Formats: sequence, structure tokens, C-alpha cells
Amino acid sequence: MKTLKDMKIGETGKVARLHGEGAVKRRIMDMGLTKGAEVVVRKVAPLGDPIELTVRGYELSIRKDEAEKVEIA
Repeated sequence: MKTLKDMKIGETGKVARLHGEGAVKRRIMDMGLTKGAEVVVRKVAPLGDPIELTVRGYELSIRKDEAEKVEIA
């Protein structure tokens, strides 16, 4: 299972599945990370947190623990 956290700068992938429950999963979905959405990793901070993505035409920064919950195909 590959997650957003495992992706390198410049890599592209599609969201395959979201892990987590309740408010955490809802928050991830509200940010536009839903099944089938194409994601490009733009930047990763020196310590790996946060990760900057391009999703649905806009820039998004997410925490490492949130990125672990997004499975990529």
C-alpha cells in the first residue's frame, strides 16, 4: 500500500482509498482528496511535514499524519 506520505516530489498519483474514520476522514474529503482525484506532490518540508500538493487545480498543504491516511494507486 502506497500512501501520499511515501510519494516523492514531482510524482503523480490517483487517490485509491481513504483510511480513518469520522471527522478525520471527512476533513480529508473536504480538502478535495476523494477517490479518483489526481494528486501531484510539489514540495516536502525538510522534516517531511507539511507536504504541498496540487489537487483539483489548487495548492494544498497537508500534515504527514493526514497524508498517511490517503492510499494512492
